[in-house]
Amino acid sequence: MAADAFAAFDAADKGSKDQEFREDLNRILICPDCKEDPPNLVEEYSSGDMVCASCGLVLDRIIDTRSEWRTFSGDDNGNEDPSRVGDAPNLMIDGDQLQTSIAFDGKGAKNLAHLQNKITQDKGTKALLQAYRDIQALTDSINTGSQVANTAKHIFKMVDDNKALKGKSQEAIVAGCIFIACRQTGVPRTFREIYGLTKVSKKEIGRVFKLLEAFLQKMGGEDKVAKATGYSQQYQAKGSTTADELCIRFCSALSFRNPVRVESIARRLTERSSEVSDLAGRSPLSVAAACIYMAAHLVGEPRSYKAIAAVSNVSDGTVKTAYRYLYAAKNTVLTKDVFPEEMFDDVLAKADKVPAA
Repeated sequence: MAADAFAAFDAADKGSKDQEFREDLNRILICPDCKEDPPNLVEEYSSGDMVCASCGLVLDRIIDTRSEWRTFSGDDNGNEDPSRVGDAPNLMIDGDQLQTSIAFDGKGAKNLAHLQNKITQDKGTKALLQAYRDIQALTDSINTGSQVANTAKHIFKMVDDNKALKGKSQEAIVAGCIFIACRQTGVPRTFREIYGLTKVSKKEIGRVFKLLEAFLQKMGGEDKVAKATGYSQQYQAKGSTTADELCIRFCSALSFRNPVRVESIARRLTERSSEVSDLAGRSPLSVAAACIYMAAHLVGEPRSYKAIAAVSNVSDGTVKTAYRYLYAAKNTVLTKDVFPEEMFDDVLAKADKVPAA
C-alpha cells in the first residue's frame, strides 16, 4: 500500500518536473506598459536586450546567436577586417606563395625583414609583381574591366617566362600587352588611348606591338599559366578598332536622354559610311564622331562639335570635316536598306533638321 502510494507520488513528481522544463508556446511576451497585441518588440544584439519599440522599456535579456568573427589584421591598421585567412595564391606567380612575412615592428625587425625578403623573393618576382600592379592601375584608369587586366597579365607572364623582347622597356611591353588584351577580349580601345597612358613614344609601342603579335602567334597561347587561368585559346590577330565599336562608348559618355536610340542610328550610319569614298581613309575616331553628330540631330538631342570632339579625343575641326563628307552623302546613308521600316519613317521626318556642313 505504501509502496503504491510512493510510486504514484514519484510519477506525479516526475511529471511535474517534465512540465516545469517544457516550453510553453502559448506564452507571448507583451509590454506591461503598452499592452500591445501583437507586441512591437525589437531585438538589440549590441546591448543584448529585448526592447519595446513603442515605449523603449527593456523586457528581457537575449543571447546573440550570430557568427562570431575574430579579427586577425594588424592592430595598427585601424580597420576591422573579419577575414580569417590570408590572400589567395596568385596563379600568375610561380611558387606556393606561403612564405612568412616579417613586419617592421620592434628593434632589429627592419634588418631581419630585409634579410628575409632577400632570401625568399628574387628580382624576377619583384619585377613581375610591379608589372602586374602597373597593368592593373592602367586598365582601371581607362575602365576596361578585370578580364582585360588578367589577359594582359597573362601575356606579360608568357613574355617574361620565355625571355622574349629583351632590350625593350617594361613600360612599352605593358602598354603592348594591354592593347592586345583589349582586342582579344572585345573591349574597343584605340591605339591613341593606349600610348597616351604611358610616357613611351608611339613608334616604340608600335614596334613592341608587332613583336608581341609575332611572339603570340608562335607560342599559340598554350602554356601552364594559360591552362591554369583559362586563357588557353589560340591567339588570333584582329584588325583595328572600328567606328561601329567606338559609337557605343562615345554615346554613353555624352549623356543622351535616349542613348540606346542615338547609338543604334549612329552605328547604322557608320556601317554605310564605308561606301562613302571621302570617309574611306579617315580615322575611325572622326567617322564615329561625325555619325554621332548626325544621329544626335536625328533623334532631337543635338550636341555641339566641341562636346563630341572632347569625348572622341579629336579636334572639333576634324569632326566638322568628317561631317561635311557625311552630309554630302546624306542621300546615300539615309535609306530604307540601312534602317528598319519602323525606324526609317521617324528618321526621314527629321532628316531636314540635320544642319548643313
